[in-house]
Amino acid sequence: MTATYRAAVCTALTGPSSIEITEQQVAPLKSGEIRIEVHAAGLNFPDLLMTEGKYQFRPDPPFVPGLEAAGIVIEVAPDVQSVQPGDRVMAGGKGGALAEQWIVSEAAVTPLPPALSFREGACWQAAASTAWHGLVERGHLQPAESVLILGASGGVGMAAVKMARHIGAMVIGTGSTEAKRDIIRQAGADHVLDPADEELAAKVKALTDGKGVDVVFDPVGGDLALTATRAIAWNGRYLIIGFASGTIPSFPANHVMIKTYSLIGVRAGESPRRDPEMAKRQSTALAELAAQGIMQPYISHSFALMDAIKALSVLEKCEAIGRVVVEMKTSS
Repeated sequence: MTATYRAAVCTALTGPSSIEITEQQVAPLKSGEIRIEVHAAGLNFPDLLMTEGKYQFRPDPPFVPGLEAAGIVIEVAPDVQSVQPGDRVMAGGKGGALAEQWIVSEAAVTPLPPALSFREGACWQAAASTAWHGLVERGHLQPAESVLILGASGGVGMAAVKMARHIGAMVIGTGSTEAKRDIIRQAGADHVLDPADEELAAKVKALTDGKGVDVVFDPVGGDLALTATRAIAWNGRYLIIGFASGTIPSFPANHVMIKTYSLIGVRAGESPRRDPEMAKRQSTALAELAAQGIMQPYISHSFALMDAIKALSVLEKCEAIGRVVVEMKTSS
């Protein structure tokens, strides 16, 4: 193990251009900690928002972005029992993954299933947990129900397409280009629509025999959210996942009352921390899904650590389809 390692450091809250690749000193492990040699890190939209100071978790610069990664354990604290050096693992946290080494807590590490490569494992946890927590734990999506997934070409949206398909629901996704719509179909959506279509709500209703969808899965927000409420069924469930559009929608309370649909907030990371029993359910379910290769990510862009600015810029320009990966080890 070397005395230093390279990391992508956000030096100011001015977006991707603030990233600098610097040498970091190896810090000693504390109780319950694990050091991972990172092979690949998966980028998420919150990584971009954090470099702009626009995410709900707002670290002060300098900090290392990156919420999830996959790699090999190279050191463990004496009290760590669940893994040992040499184990292939996935890990998640509030930052630090865009580096050649990452120190995380024992609770943040899970085995990398044989069904997933390092690249796939680096992109799996955050999107899969959001899709499962939203559709299963919060949305109670059932087989033969219908779901409208906004932003279905994004990492979370595509995971939701695959999760909903696995459940047995009828899946309608939205994608802004034909290339994105093709990938969404390949992911398992039954129908794919253009979110800019003025007849979007009417087309969703036509696909559901005039009823509207039972569940809306919305990581986008903005004006599209209000369009989607016009396509929701009586007693439907509207899952608020995030605001990739950059605009937080204001839902008309009278419309919610008249159609008797529920607005449901989804926080896949925070909820398990507040509810230990639910955390056990989520952990067990995700382990089984990962072992089966369910929600295997589609990766449209891969970059080396030195090109971390370019990787984040792909998210900024909405050019990603599925996931963007930064690879520290090209054999990943």
